[in-house]
Amino acid sequence: MIDVRNITKTYNDGAESFQALKGVSFKITDGEFVAIMGPSGSGKSTLMHILGCLDTPSSGQYFLDDKDVSKLSDEELADIRREKIGFVFQAFNLLPRATVLRNAMLPLIYAGVAEEEREKRARTSLLAAGLDEDHFMHKSNQLSGGQIQRVAIARALVNNPTLILADEPTGNLDTKTSEVVLGTFQELNEKQGRTIVLITHEPDIAAHAERIIMIRDGAIVEDRKNAARKVNRL
Repeated sequence: MIDVRNITKTYNDGAESFQALKGVSFKITDGEFVAIMGPSGSGKSTLMHILGCLDTPSSGQYFLDDKDVSKLSDEELADIRREKIGFVFQAFNLLPRATVLRNAMLPLIYAGVAEEEREKRARTSLLAAGLDEDHFMHKSNQLSGGQIQRVAIARALVNNPTLILADEPTGNLDTKTSEVVLGTFQELNEKQGRTIVLITHEPDIAAHAERIIMIRDGAIVEDRKNAARKVNRL
């Protein structure tokens, strides 16, 4: 699915430049659950933006589903994001006064999907994300933090993406709620075969993935299978 080949990213600020990524290479196959972990300033956020087609590398190649997306136009990158990638963010980014169901439908509304079809797909995604149907007509500001993040996960699933990219998805949650949300990701990975890339700076969060890629100072310093994977059963 993902094939990153010698990716670099340099930011220029007048007379000075900063190299955020320094020749990063790795592959992620369909159905893997991978954590990319590193401290603040390590380059993981820059890498996440490139994997999510929110930015392009300065050099190197990035293949997603065998397509080289590293040189695409902004419009073409937007098409890739809409069709292939589901994003889950730390800040949730839900509409607080809209219902759970409408929040989950938003990507389909923007895509012009018919109302009956988008409601059907939103309901399916919400159930897949582990949210009880009794909550579908609640406003998002009436939910707990864990429930809100599950709605955000459902919204990421609604276009049936090949890749779910989760950027610090438990950063605003307490420990118990974080475990529930991470269990949701594991269920999506194990039971539905979803490919998940989790960006985090916390070892306890990365421990839920089956593989951990460590990045520091813009370079990969470790890439290993997680033999001691922490498994949450919902």
